[in-house]
Amino acid sequence: MKHLGIGIGWRPDIAEAVEGLAGIEWVEAVAENICPGHLPDSLVRLRERGVTVVPHGVSLGLGGADRPDPRRLAELAARADALGAPLVTEHIAFVRAGGELTASPRLEAGHLLPVPRTRDALRVLCENVRVAQDSLPVPLALENIAALIGWPDEELTEGQFLAELVERTGVGLLIDVANLHTNHVNRGEDPVKTLDALPLEAIAYVHVAGGVERDGVWHDTHAHPVTRPVLDVLAELAARVAPPGVLLERDEAFPPADELAGELGSIRATLKAATAATPAPGGPARWSPLPDHPDTPGTSGAPGTPDPSQTDRARERVALAETALLSSLTAGTPAPAGFDGRRLRVQARALVAKRADVVAKVAPELAELIGDGYREAFSSYAASRPMRAGYRQDALDFARFLLDTAPPADPGSRRALERWYKDRAGARPPGRTARLLRTLTRAA
Repeated sequence: MKHLGIGIGWRPDIAEAVEGLAGIEWVEAVAENICPGHLPDSLVRLRERGVTVVPHGVSLGLGGADRPDPRRLAELAARADALGAPLVTEHIAFVRAGGELTASPRLEAGHLLPVPRTRDALRVLCENVRVAQDSLPVPLALENIAALIGWPDEELTEGQFLAELVERTGVGLLIDVANLHTNHVNRGEDPVKTLDALPLEAIAYVHVAGGVERDGVWHDTHAHPVTRPVLDVLAELAARVAPPGVLLERDEAFPPADELAGELGSIRATLKAATAATPAPGGPARWSPLPDHPDTPGTSGAPGTPDPSQTDRARERVALAETALLSSLTAGTPAPAGFDGRRLRVQARALVAKRADVVAKVAPELAELIGDGYREAFSSYAASRPMRAGYRQDALDFARFLLDTAPPADPGSRRALERWYKDRAGARPPGRTARLLRTLTRAA
């Protein structure tokens, strides 16, 4: 893997601070926020200084039951080309479900959700990864995600799942040590055992991020300072292998530049302290493939030849399982058997809170129009209305919901909301009679 060094997540809010930080060798940018033909000036300046920029995707949903969307893959490839990136990264997660495979409405999570660690899910993920690899101009690495919930009846540990994924596809790994800590608190998974099972030579780089614990649940917020337990997991990893790159993530509640520099200093100190325990390059691998089964490549390491019919059946089973879970989280349907109902409720509230936060960012005028009642109104809207597309459509759907069911009492605010909707939806909202009829129809 290419040596990257110490980096930080580039975000528009801290672009100036990132440019001024000493010792930054590379940055990571959210791929979906970058337009290949109009790169932000800050990223252009960083690239001119020789700073590597890696696009980090969040919307492919390679852990979903559907095959990867060719349009999304083409857009990710275009960003890699525009940035001159040595690799691109994504997540081992699903972000949408439903649709043709289940003959049900398409549901969008607006968040990264964990895939079941089963043979079916692994088979589907591996095929999706191969499709993505064939479509991208540079190597792909995938990140382990944080999870509030766990799937019942899983067949593999996280370490086994990741090791088999690498064995079958040759994909790189982006190991997020904060997510390993999150899963330790939320799911009782030992991060040391996970690290021991990993193919260390496949690690492309490492994420470090902050979070907070509330009522026994760890929330991977990226809005709090990095904690000592997360640095301890980084030390465990660095004692096994010198990671090609380590990156500090921060997405909310950005602190002053000197605090970011202090967190980077803690990361450097942690890596330095672990150097003495790091195996020499070329040392023995610390992992081995799981015992042979019908999906495992032969011992020669040559790629396996999956049975298309088996993969299709696996897609159908994964689709049903993921759709049932996402419907429970976003549409209020009953919890699938075996899930922790309390944790599902925590996750559902987190999804609504994130939707509200992002809609307020992509449509700030809408939040201003509604004022102090914005979050309460959005929660009422989102309680049983899943996202059906991206966040901009979510903002439009929320405005439509308000106009139909709870328009602002103030006539001026109501007219302003109608103008806002009309300007963005491209059509005039129905009048009072049409809204009343629609409301009565829904209630029938």
